[in-house]
Amino acid sequence: SLLEINKKMAGKVILSLHEEIIVEEVLKLNEDPRVHGIYLHLPSAALTTRVLETLKPEKDIDGISDLNIGRLVRGDLSKGFVSPLASAVLDVLEKHDAPLEGKTVLLVGGEGRVGSALQCLIERSGMVALKNNWNLEILQRQVMQSDAVVLLGGGNIDILPTCFRPGAAVIHCEPTLESDDHAFELSSRSGIGYLTAAYRAQNVVRSCSRWIQGQQYRPWRLRSLKLQPLTPVPSDIEISRAQIPKPVNQLAEEVGLLPEELEAYGRSKAKVCLSLLDRLHTQPDGKYVLVAGITPTPLGEGKSTVTIGLVQALSAHLSLNSFACLRQPSQGPTFGVKGGAAGGGYAQVIPMEEFNLHLTGDIHAITAANNLVAAAIDARMLHEATQSDKALFNRLVPSVNGVRKFSPIQFSRLQRLGIDKTNPASLTPEEVTSFVRLDLDPSKITWQRVFDIYEIMAILALADSLEDMKNRLARMVVGTSRSGQPVTTEDLGVSGALTVLMKDAIKPTLMQTLEGTPVFVHAGPFANIAHGNSSVLADKLALKLVGRDGFVVTEAGFGADIGMEKFFNIKCRASGLRPNVVVLVATIRALKMHGGGPNVSAGAPLPKEYIDENLSLVAAGCHSNLKKQIQIAHLFGIPVVVALNVFKTDTQAEIDLVCEIAKGCGASDAVPCNHWAQGGRGSIKLAQAVNEAASRPSNFQFLYNIEMPIADKIRTIAQKVYGADDIELSPAAKDKIDYYNQQGYGLLPICMAKTHLSLSHMPDKKGAPTGFVLPIRDVRASIGAGFIYPLVGTMSTMPGLPTRPCFYDIDLDPVTGEITGLF
Repeated sequence: SLLEINKKMAGKVILSLHEEIIVEEVLKLNEDPRVHGIYLHLPSAALTTRVLETLKPEKDIDGISDLNIGRLVRGDLSKGFVSPLASAVLDVLEKHDAPLEGKTVLLVGGEGRVGSALQCLIERSGMVALKNNWNLEILQRQVMQSDAVVLLGGGNIDILPTCFRPGAAVIHCEPTLESDDHAFELSSRSGIGYLTAAYRAQNVVRSCSRWIQGQQYRPWRLRSLKLQPLTPVPSDIEISRAQIPKPVNQLAEEVGLLPEELEAYGRSKAKVCLSLLDRLHTQPDGKYVLVAGITPTPLGEGKSTVTIGLVQALSAHLSLNSFACLRQPSQGPTFGVKGGAAGGGYAQVIPMEEFNLHLTGDIHAITAANNLVAAAIDARMLHEATQSDKALFNRLVPSVNGVRKFSPIQFSRLQRLGIDKTNPASLTPEEVTSFVRLDLDPSKITWQRVFDIYEIMAILALADSLEDMKNRLARMVVGTSRSGQPVTTEDLGVSGALTVLMKDAIKPTLMQTLEGTPVFVHAGPFANIAHGNSSVLADKLALKLVGRDGFVVTEAGFGADIGMEKFFNIKCRASGLRPNVVVLVATIRALKMHGGGPNVSAGAPLPKEYIDENLSLVAAGCHSNLKKQIQIAHLFGIPVVVALNVFKTDTQAEIDLVCEIAKGCGASDAVPCNHWAQGGRGSIKLAQAVNEAASRPSNFQFLYNIEMPIADKIRTIAQKVYGADDIELSPAAKDKIDYYNQQGYGLLPICMAKTHLSLSHMPDKKGAPTGFVLPIRDVRASIGAGFIYPLVGTMSTMPGLPTRPCFYDIDLDPVTGEITGLF
């Protein structure tokens, strides 16, 4: 029976009638994804305004919330629910022997929401509805005039059968708070109880169907923000503050995110949950675009600005779904040289202060995790030096309530030691010694409080799930034992705690551009001493959200020889993703430098060669560095579009020359970009060129086979990418390679730590140097991140600051709360 079906499909929660308890339980049911319908079987007095306002309209299968009543009155039933009792009464009326269209229906009692819903349904069906709240003076007269009478309860007076008009329909709907069985028995005279149950079940099914439909991919309804570019262009921070960003929950809804997939951090940024990947796992990916650059000047050449200008053009001007995926800037560039990394001019991520500073705390989580590892190393070495094996064992595996047992992370260590035992008491003295003694060699501790923050950052950027991040954190090698064995964070027992610290950092942060297009900001590994790309997870989430015909535009750090090479050989191996197009950013001032122009320094005035027209320097730079970087992209089988980031000192002749030579060097297209001054409108031609190039087939391939020996992989990068004749391994580098091969790390990809200012290891060698041997002074490994990183030449792994860092100018106005000094 329908009653039995309802009982099977519904759960019952018996509550005290105290309002606080009811509200608390309703809130729980609202957020329970297993519950698709809530029926409040409560007396009218308990259905207070607060209770009804707490009930989620999309789960209100009795149709009593304000929103559902309002939708019924308005006639919009596509999202709401109609009261099951009202629907049942209307069903009986419509099936009565006498046609009721144009007839009169009297509603007796039921002044609440159900009565209002029923009155609305009756009137929408072409009948006239009269209401009487047991007013005896006019009740008998109204009954005699009515073609149907609906008794909604609330009165204690029986209406004599002789009062009804002959042939009139009489429907009893007495409410009850007795057991469900009794409620149906009381209403059985008119069959309303069973019909009500059927309509309630129908509402539950409808709610489930809507939920399932809501889990599907949603077409975008993006509302772009209008720009009014000024001339001259104001400072970046002035432009950012002049544009009011959309509320992040509105942006999320526009791009198809569900409310439960969003964790807001204030008004303008939010974390996005990884459950999105499960929800949209059948959704085809969009097109994948990588923004790289020629070898930069010390000032940078605007890859971030080009990335943002491109997505603004794609979404706000060409109506194509697009997502930018950017790295979070670290404090070094922000407080050292750049003063910010949110783009520039009218192509920025906003609010730029939040982007450049704390964001959602990911870097702080990484810092805490890094410091925890360092503290764990110090503590373990101290305790091993001052305690016996027995004392260590008793403290590492303490007896709790008379029971001593291993923790899960300790079972992992036992397994690596080859000890197949689960009872701590069964270990032999030799096994106890092996278990408790990491025996770290102080001279071979590789974990450093400053530098090794980059490995945790790289892990965050390369992980494709929470489980993958946990496993990578556990594999991090912190040093070597005196017997020559690697010691990991899992050996230290700290890897689970690291995952706890990083559990929120793994979620990308949603922000927006000046034109209201979406941006994911996630992870920030450097490109010279790490792999220099934003996270795999941000790209994967964005590729699902944009849809088959949309675009995800991500950026690789520094020149194509560094960030792009690592994007292909490291990030694409980890993610399994394959790009469609490379956008290669060039500037005329950088091309002049590579063509033989003088060196430039951050903060110093530009020499006249970079301000005045000089076609010979431009041509020389194009035929050397630009041509080489295009060739590097073609090594991976990906088409290249050159984006010339235009500065106000560039002449039209110089711009035309660059575009002509770039196409002659194999670029699919080359276009000037004016996004800095015009926003997305200034990059429309670039967006069109990228769209055209992405429609062509690509033949992606890795540069080297991962099974090649470590030295051969290094040599392949040096010769094919940098243009070196060969490599020269120092004795220390050779010893490290032998050790890594012995430990089984030989199948990891290579992450070259090299200067970004030249294709070679010599920062002052511009253009496309040849005839050099690349010196490898050392080889190190980030086992958790999953790569080997050779140190090239004099490359330092310790970040530094200039003589006069930007932090001299960064301050806070204590009166207004405004930040000053960010560009």
